[in-house]
This record gives sequence, C-alpha cells and structure tokens, in this order.
Amino acid sequence: MPRFDSPRLLADIGGTYARFTLETGPGDFTQTASLRCADHADFHAAVRAYLQSLSWQDGSPQQIAHAAIAIANPVEGDRVRMTNYHWQFSIDEMRQRLGLDTLVVVNDFTALAMALPRLADVDVRQVGGGQARRPSVIGLLGAGTGLGVSGLIPAGEGWIALGTEGGHVNFGPRDEREMDILKFAWKKLDPASNHVSYERLISGPGLELIYRALADRHGVAGAEPLQAPAITQRALDDGDALCLETLEVFCGLLGTAAANLAVTLGSLGGIYIGGGIVPRLGEYFDRSPFRERFEDKGRFRDYVSAIPTFVITAENATFKGASAILENQLRNLQASPGSAILGQIRRARSELSPAELRVADLVLAQPRSVLNDPIAEIARAAGVSQPTVIRFCRSLGCEGLSDFKLRLASGLTGTVPVTHTQVNTNDSMLELGAKVLGNTASAILQVRSHLNRDTIDRAIDMLLSAGRIEFFALGQYGVVAQDAQFKFLRFGMPCGAYTDPRLQLLAADVLREGDVAVVISSGGRLPELLAVVEKAQERGAKVVAITASQSPLAKKADVTLIVDHIEDIATHLPMVSRILHLLVIDILAVGVAMRRNPDSIAALSGGEDDESKSTRTTAPGISTASPLARLTSHSR
Repeated sequence: MPRFDSPRLLADIGGTYARFTLETGPGDFTQTASLRCADHADFHAAVRAYLQSLSWQDGSPQQIAHAAIAIANPVEGDRVRMTNYHWQFSIDEMRQRLGLDTLVVVNDFTALAMALPRLADVDVRQVGGGQARRPSVIGLLGAGTGLGVSGLIPAGEGWIALGTEGGHVNFGPRDEREMDILKFAWKKLDPASNHVSYERLISGPGLELIYRALADRHGVAGAEPLQAPAITQRALDDGDALCLETLEVFCGLLGTAAANLAVTLGSLGGIYIGGGIVPRLGEYFDRSPFRERFEDKGRFRDYVSAIPTFVITAENATFKGASAILENQLRNLQASPGSAILGQIRRARSELSPAELRVADLVLAQPRSVLNDPIAEIARAAGVSQPTVIRFCRSLGCEGLSDFKLRLASGLTGTVPVTHTQVNTNDSMLELGAKVLGNTASAILQVRSHLNRDTIDRAIDMLLSAGRIEFFALGQYGVVAQDAQFKFLRFGMPCGAYTDPRLQLLAADVLREGDVAVVISSGGRLPELLAVVEKAQERGAKVVAITASQSPLAKKADVTLIVDHIEDIATHLPMVSRILHLLVIDILAVGVAMRRNPDSIAALSGGEDDESKSTRTTAPGISTASPLARLTSHSR
C-alpha cells in the first residue's frame, strides 16, 4: 500500500467524545484513540493530548502537515462554535497553533456522507427490503449526541455532499403516545417555545427524554433517572419493559424521519443510518418498528418500500469520509498557483541567499500573515530589509510583492485576499494597480456580506409600483444618480436625476403618493439631502436610501440599502464608495428587469423577434442586444 510523505491527522468530534487517528496511507488508520471532551478545556487541548500520547517507531515524532476535522456542527467561515458543546475556535488560528500546512474542518455528517461510496458490503447491514438504484441520490442520518442529516448527489464521476441541519425540523407525532411525548417535551424543554425538533427525541438526550415521558405517561412515580447507555443496556440485556418501550418509540421515530428524508431527497440510492446509537442496537434494530414506520407513507408506500435502508457498521466510516475530503482539498491546492508557489519556494531554498531564505521561511510558516501584512511588517518579521523582500519575490518570477501575494492568495483561499492595502510612493505602477483593484474587490465583498434580501425585495417592489422615480445625489455621487436615470429610462419607467440642491427641493415638492425618491449618499448626513427626504415624505412619496448604516439618512428612509464604506470627501476623492453605490444601482436595475412583465421587456426590442436582428447598432458607439440582455448583462 502506498504511504503518504507524512502522517495525516483525522478527527471525529462529537458532543461527548473526540476520536482521533493517523492515516499513514490511503485507508490505513493507526493509533486510533477516543478522548472524552469533558476531560479537556478546549479543542486544542484535546488535540495536544492525543499527539502527546502517540508512539513513534524511531522514537522521534514525525511532522504532521495536513489534518481534517469532522465536527458535529455546521461549518461556515473561519469560526467554529459547537452546537452541543462549548468548544469554539478559529480554523486558521488552530492551523497555526498546531503547526499545520492544511487544516480542513467539515460537518461530521458531510464527512460520513462522503464515505458512503467507499464502503464495502461488509461495512453495512441492510434492514428490510428494497433495491438501490445506481447512481442515484443517497440519504444519510444518524443519532448520537444530536441527529445528523446529510445526503449525496451524483455529479459526473464523483459526488456532492449536502451539508444540512435537517435534524432540527419539527417533530410530528403519529399517535396518542407520541402526542403525550410531545406535550411532555413542551413542558420540559422550553415552555416559551413550542418548537420540538426530531433531534430532541432521536438522539442520546432524546432517548432519555422519551424514557421520562413514558414514565410520566404510565404514572411510574419516582422512576429512576437513566442515561441513554443504561436505557439501552436494560432494554436489551434485562428486558426492562419501560426501557424496551423507549427503544420501540425511538426506532419508530427514526423510521419516520428516514422516510421523510427519502421522499425529500428522492433517495433511490438508499438511506444509510449512522451515528453512535443504532449500530449498537444490533439485531434488535432489525426487528424494531423502524422499517415498518419507514414504509408507512400512505400513498407513497410503494415508493419508499422500494428504497433500501442500511445500518453503517464500519468503525472508521467518518474517518474515511474526512480523508476523502482532505485528499480532494490537497489535490486542488496542488493544482493551484498558490500551492505551486509554495512548492517553488521549497525547491528554491538551496539557491536563496541567507537573507532571502529568512523571507522564505516566514512565508512557509505563516503564509496567511504574509498575505495580509505590508512590506514593512514582512521585512521586520523576517529580519531583513524591504528591498530583500522584493528581491525574494522577483527570484520566484513575480513582478513584485503584489504579484506574489495574488499568486499566493489564489491557492490559499481560492480568491483574492479580502483586505485593504495602503498604497505608498514606493509602489510600482503594477503594484499600485493591484492594490487599487484589490481594495475595491475587498470592499465589494464586504458590501455583499451586508446585503439584506428583505430590504432589496422591498426596494424593488417600491420601484416596480412607483408612478415616478426620482434619483437624488450631490457632488461626486451625481454620476450615480445619472447612471440610475439612464438605466431606468431604458426600462421605459418615468424617472429623473437631480444633483443641484435647489432643483432637488423643487423636484421633491412635486412628488406625490405612489412616487419613489432614491437618495444616494455615502455618509448620509448632508442637510440638503435630508431636507429632500423630509419634503418627499411630506408629499406622501416613499424614500429608498443608499447610504451608511446608522446615519441620519438611513434612519429617515422607508427602506435603506447599506453601503458601509465611508470616504472623507474633504480630503479624498470618492473612489471605492462611488463604485459600491453604482453596484447597488445595478442590483436594483437587475432586480427590476428580472421581475418586469416579459411582454413589456420584449416591447423594448421594437417588435423584432428575429434572432439575427437582436444585436444591432443604433448610433455610432451605441449597440443594443436581445430584449433581456440589453437591459442587464447579468441575465446572460
């Protein structure tokens, strides 16, 4: 079996236990250990405890460069906060603290889903009938500390895993007993909320809740409080009636949840059951109400009866999925410019001067810090001069530091760095251009993160129903109002643009109910524009503001589209902020174009349906395209 250059660390982190292993070659797991989360202050402490427990053949620890963590938690962005435990951490900070080149963190059921195509027949046990169709969508769910839900969609030669939180859908009782359990849960969980999810019942804590609810239902006074493992043990080994009924309800609910997932995803490839509870039930699960409830789907009984259900019995299934995701990530990095330049640095070390070598070591150790730091900070951290940093970059075939950073960023993040970089008099024209473009891209991405769907929808609704639209802006932002006027006139919508304070007040004074005033201001504090807003609202018109949050204009407007990029126009020409305001106008224009009646859009083409006439020149330097495309290129 081929071996990796260095062992890879894999982890499966739940709310109760953290399992670790080393993968020395594809599918070759060694030194697997399970640690109680409660015994360690945080995730870093648990990883360190595992690493310190490892034994090495030659006595000296091997360098671990790559790791993948499957965690019982949604993973979005850099910050990870566990739902069922108090651990939280930054992925990038953790990578640096552990001295890793690569750290991949994924949802545990996303990892388990990616393992399914890699499982052999001996790794699963079929429960009930049905025949899997290949290739088809596969569903996955499993109970442990919580209820994980995922799925796999075939895509070409591979699969796409669904990262979901489907365990939190509402629980729906099927009979009087389950209704009593729901009422008990309402009282015990959160009296202020009537939301009880399937995870509250189909999980370790859910097993305990069902046990207490059934004891209450049967009037068993002073029933001994039992934890999930004890309930299972007493049911299977001792035949305890209350514990057996608890398992019966648990398995029935899981059957219903599995059937819901099957019809939701169209899981003709089968439903797989994982987690820490069901595999331990052994043969009892096969004769439990699970499959009966799975097939009890009314008019869809025949549909779900044809879908097979499997219990995952493989001990290292989650590790296999995490390994597959890590391998895919490393393969992508190896094909990217950023990874290529890191490899180039490693290969060029012997040819670098001692000073350049210190820069190389800094980049290899802290690539993301180098990505964001200015040249002075990079030079200080490496203990070299700034010209040495430039020479290092050029020795790798880069034009300069900015070119080097762009190549590095494309591999580390898959995009340009989302930071603001200060231009200075020492920058070359290429570096200056790269910084200006990078700063603009950064600001655009930040505005994107602030977009609110509801406010955009409300603004577009107002514009579509407006009798007339007037755009108001002052100074350097006048071009934004004029651009908006041009776009909406192209739609055949009555509108105007006003950039002179006296004309603005006169225009606002003739607005009426049903009209819309769009006020564009970077800071949102100009008294002239605030006066326009007051006059427009006094006349019964609605006001849409494109401005900074928490500004006076934002507070006065009926709808505010936030652009938080303030530039002091007393000392700077507005550059980035003006582009951001133009983009917001584009968003509104695209939204209006896509929501308008197709017939009215077609009318703008002059009635020519022939595709050959859809692109033509109407005047020197002006061209029009097909009906929708001529309104917005974003619809192509």
